[in-house]
Amino acid sequence: MTATASARVRPARPADLPAVAGLAAEHAAYERALPPPADLARRLETLLFGQAQPPRLSVFVAELGDGDNIVGYASCAPEVSTWDGDEYLLMDCLFLRSGHRGLGIGPLLMAAVVADARARGLGRIQWQTPAWNTDAIRFYDRLGARATEKLRYSLPLDVEAD
Repeated sequence: MTATASARVRPARPADLPAVAGLAAEHAAYERALPPPADLARRLETLLFGQAQPPRLSVFVAELGDGDNIVGYASCAPEVSTWDGDEYLLMDCLFLRSGHRGLGIGPLLMAAVVADARARGLGRIQWQTPAWNTDAIRFYDRLGARATEKLRYSLPLDVEAD
Protein backbone atom coordinates (compact mmCIF):
# COMPACT_ATOMS: atom_id res chain seq x y z
CA MET A 1 0.00 0.00 0.00
CA THR A 2 1.34 3.44 -0.89
CA ALA A 3 1.49 6.29 1.60
CA THR A 4 -1.20 8.23 -0.25
CA ALA A 5 -3.51 5.21 -0.20
CA SER A 6 -3.25 4.98 3.57
CA ALA A 7 -2.93 8.72 4.27
CA ARG A 8 -5.87 10.87 5.29
CA VAL A 9 -5.99 14.62 5.88
CA ARG A 10 -8.57 16.10 8.21
CA PRO A 11 -9.09 19.11 10.45
CA ALA A 12 -7.21 18.89 13.74
CA ARG A 13 -9.15 17.89 16.85
CA PRO A 14 -8.27 18.90 20.42
CA ALA A 15 -6.68 15.50 21.08
CA ASP A 16 -4.30 16.08 18.12
CA LEU A 17 -2.75 19.24 19.51
CA PRO A 18 0.14 17.62 21.45
CA ALA A 19 1.14 15.83 18.23
CA VAL A 20 0.80 19.05 16.22
CA ALA A 21 2.95 20.88 18.80
CA GLY A 22 5.55 18.11 18.50
CA LEU A 23 5.53 18.42 14.71
CA ALA A 24 5.85 22.20 15.04
CA ALA A 25 8.98 21.66 17.13
CA GLU A 26 10.38 19.33 14.45
CA HIS A 27 9.45 21.91 11.81
CA ALA A 28 11.23 24.69 13.71
CA ALA A 29 14.34 22.53 14.06
CA TYR A 30 14.21 21.62 10.35
CA GLU A 31 14.03 25.31 9.42
CA ARG A 32 16.83 26.16 11.88
CA ALA A 33 14.51 28.36 13.96
CA LEU A 34 13.91 28.74 17.66
CA PRO A 35 11.65 26.09 19.18
CA PRO A 36 7.98 26.92 19.75
CA PRO A 37 6.81 27.79 23.27
CA ALA A 38 6.35 24.92 25.69
CA ASP A 39 2.62 25.65 25.96
CA LEU A 40 2.02 25.60 22.18
CA ALA A 41 -0.70 22.93 22.36
CA ARG A 42 -2.69 25.09 24.80
CA ARG A 43 -2.22 28.18 22.64
CA LEU A 44 -3.39 26.32 19.55
CA GLU A 45 -6.41 25.01 21.43
CA THR A 46 -7.46 28.58 22.22
CA LEU A 47 -7.04 29.65 18.58
CA LEU A 48 -8.80 26.61 17.14
CA PHE A 49 -11.47 25.79 19.68
CA GLY A 50 -11.89 28.98 21.73
CA GLN A 51 -14.68 31.53 21.63
CA ALA A 52 -13.99 33.05 18.19
CA GLN A 53 -16.43 31.79 15.58
CA PRO A 54 -15.42 30.98 12.99
CA PRO A 55 -11.97 30.20 14.38
CA ARG A 56 -9.29 32.45 12.93
CA LEU A 57 -6.84 29.58 12.46
CA SER A 58 -7.28 26.31 10.57
CA VAL A 59 -5.00 23.32 11.16
CA PHE A 60 -5.11 20.14 9.11
CA VAL A 61 -3.31 16.94 10.05
CA ALA A 62 -2.07 14.12 7.84
CA GLU A 63 -2.41 10.74 9.45
CA LEU A 64 -1.44 7.25 8.37
CA GLY A 65 -3.24 4.02 9.06
CA ASP A 66 -5.87 4.05 11.78
CA GLY A 67 -5.28 7.67 12.77
CA ASP A 68 -2.82 7.17 15.61
CA ASN A 69 0.12 8.21 13.43
CA ILE A 70 0.05 11.94 12.60
CA VAL A 71 2.95 12.60 10.22
CA GLY A 72 2.31 16.14 9.05
CA TYR A 73 0.25 19.27 9.34
CA ALA A 74 -0.68 22.48 7.58
CA SER A 75 -1.95 25.66 9.22
CA CYS A 76 -3.54 28.71 7.65
CA ALA A 77 -5.44 31.88 8.47
CA PRO A 78 -7.02 34.70 6.45
CA GLU A 79 -5.03 37.89 5.98
CA VAL A 80 -5.53 41.20 4.13
CA SER A 81 -3.50 42.70 1.30
CA THR A 82 -3.53 46.49 1.29
CA TRP A 83 -2.00 46.54 -2.19
CA ASP A 84 -4.80 44.43 -3.65
CA GLY A 85 -7.55 45.52 -1.29
CA ASP A 86 -8.64 41.96 -0.69
CA GLU A 87 -8.23 39.01 1.61
CA TYR A 88 -6.12 35.93 0.99
CA LEU A 89 -5.29 32.80 2.94
CA LEU A 90 -1.84 32.74 4.53
CA MET A 91 -0.51 29.21 4.85
CA ASP A 92 1.75 29.60 7.85
CA CYS A 93 3.06 26.03 7.93
CA LEU A 94 3.14 22.89 5.85
CA PHE A 95 5.36 20.21 7.30
CA LEU A 96 5.80 16.48 6.86
CA ARG A 97 7.93 14.41 9.17
CA SER A 98 11.17 13.11 7.67
CA GLY A 99 10.58 9.86 5.82
CA HIS A 100 7.09 10.93 4.73
CA ARG A 101 8.08 13.54 2.14
CA GLY A 102 7.77 12.73 -1.54
CA LEU A 103 5.03 10.16 -0.95
CA GLY A 104 2.05 12.21 -2.14
CA ILE A 105 0.94 13.42 1.29
CA GLY A 106 1.95 17.05 0.69
CA PRO A 107 -0.59 17.45 -2.13
CA LEU A 108 -3.29 16.14 0.21
CA LEU A 109 -2.41 18.81 2.77
CA MET A 110 -2.35 21.48 0.06
CA ALA A 111 -5.78 20.33 -1.15
CA ALA A 112 -7.14 20.85 2.38
CA VAL A 113 -5.67 24.37 2.46
CA VAL A 114 -7.12 25.15 -0.99
CA ALA A 115 -10.53 23.87 0.15
CA ASP A 116 -10.31 26.08 3.24
CA ALA A 117 -9.53 29.13 1.09
CA ARG A 118 -12.46 28.38 -1.20
CA ALA A 119 -14.81 27.80 1.76
CA ARG A 120 -13.83 31.25 3.05
CA GLY A 121 -14.44 32.77 -0.40
CA LEU A 122 -10.75 33.61 -0.84
CA GLY A 123 -9.15 33.49 -4.27
CA ARG A 124 -5.49 33.31 -3.32
CA ILE A 125 -3.09 31.55 -0.95
CA GLN A 126 0.32 32.88 0.06
CA TRP A 127 3.13 31.23 2.01
CA GLN A 128 6.88 31.26 2.35
CA THR A 129 9.70 28.76 2.56
CA PRO A 130 13.41 29.19 3.23
CA ALA A 131 15.45 29.82 0.07
CA TRP A 132 17.64 26.80 0.91
CA ASN A 133 14.66 24.38 1.01
CA THR A 134 14.98 23.24 -2.59
CA ASP A 135 12.71 20.21 -2.13
CA ALA A 136 9.85 22.43 -0.96
CA ILE A 137 10.52 24.90 -3.76
CA ARG A 138 10.30 22.11 -6.35
CA PHE A 139 7.07 20.87 -4.74
CA TYR A 140 5.46 24.32 -4.82
CA ASP A 141 6.66 24.92 -8.39
CA ARG A 142 5.02 21.64 -9.46
CA LEU A 143 1.76 22.93 -7.97
CA GLY A 144 1.96 25.95 -10.27
CA ALA A 145 2.74 28.43 -7.49
CA ARG A 146 4.86 31.48 -8.31
CA ALA A 147 7.61 32.67 -5.98
CA THR A 148 8.19 36.28 -4.98
CA GLU A 149 11.37 37.36 -3.30
CA LYS A 150 11.12 39.24 -0.03
CA LEU A 151 12.75 39.10 3.36
CA ARG A 152 10.50 38.35 6.30
CA TYR A 153 11.12 40.31 9.47
CA SER A 154 9.91 39.65 13.00
CA LEU A 155 9.82 42.24 15.76
CA PRO A 156 9.21 40.73 19.20
CA LEU A 157 7.14 43.00 21.45
CA ASP A 158 6.75 43.02 25.20
CA VAL A 159 2.94 43.04 25.46
CA GLU A 160 3.20 43.89 29.16
CA ALA A 161 5.05 47.17 28.46
CA ASP A 162 3.18 50.47 28.65
